[in-house]
Amino acid sequence: MTTIRAITPIDITGLRPLSPKTSMPELRAVDPRTLFVDGAYQRSIAERGRRQILKIIENFCWTRFKPPVCAYGPYEGRQVLMVLDGQHTAIAAASNPHIHEIPIMVVEAPRTAEQAAAFVGQNTERVGVTSLQLFRAAIVAEDEDALTVEQVCRRAGVTVLSMPPSHAKYNARETVAISTLRGLIVRQTAVGARQIMEVLANAELAPITMHHIRAAEFLMTDKDHAQKFDPEDLSKAIFDLFLVAEDEANILAHAHRMPYFKALAAVWFRKTKKRRSPISVAA
Repeated sequence: MTTIRAITPIDITGLRPLSPKTSMPELRAVDPRTLFVDGAYQRSIAERGRRQILKIIENFCWTRFKPPVCAYGPYEGRQVLMVLDGQHTAIAAASNPHIHEIPIMVVEAPRTAEQAAAFVGQNTERVGVTSLQLFRAAIVAEDEDALTVEQVCRRAGVTVLSMPPSHAKYNARETVAISTLRGLIVRQTAVGARQIMEVLANAELAPITMHHIRAAEFLMTDKDHAQKFDPEDLSKAIFDLFLVAEDEANILAHAHRMPYFKALAAVWFRKTKKRRSPISVAA
């Protein structure tokens, strides 16, 4: 079955399309070191932004490059190109000794107010790419980390959905907790993560949430809990409690001011059948 689809217009009955008031953006190649940023509406680069820039530099690739959006504006008696969107990209390119020119999109926004409005539009009037969409794209791109997540879930009997169901009704063993899954594998390795996800899958949770994963990880790795039960008994306890566990965990978390996942883990643990202590034989 093909995954290719054509770009086709949608029904705009009753809508009044706006006719553009400026000309179409102009694509131009420039030295990124000749670009400017207006601090009146753009913040300075903080530590998080600096880390992002370093990551772009280390992994610079034209197939991932998105041209910054710029407009001419006054600076010290002359017209210069101001970056409206793509400041991190421009700085990364300017810092990379292998990059001498980058493509930019030049739009008509000569006044600061117009540039600020363009900045707002660039950062709000877009459909955000979700973590699930990025995960699916990474699978197609054969990204090693994404393939590991998929393999762990498949072996555990868990299905990672491409998107949350539109009817908001999940089936058992389904999850959308991509970020939590990635973190779980980093902390517990693929084998450990699979064992934890198997417990949740066998509990027939629908869906398996980030809180379920964190709670199961805590119980199965904490030295004061992990040796006191068998994984299959934890699955049975979770299944038997169903939504009651989450209600009790909410009460416990608020009463003792503890993280919700730890409260959930405590509720599950109370219900789980414990192993018998070994019988000591007197000499």
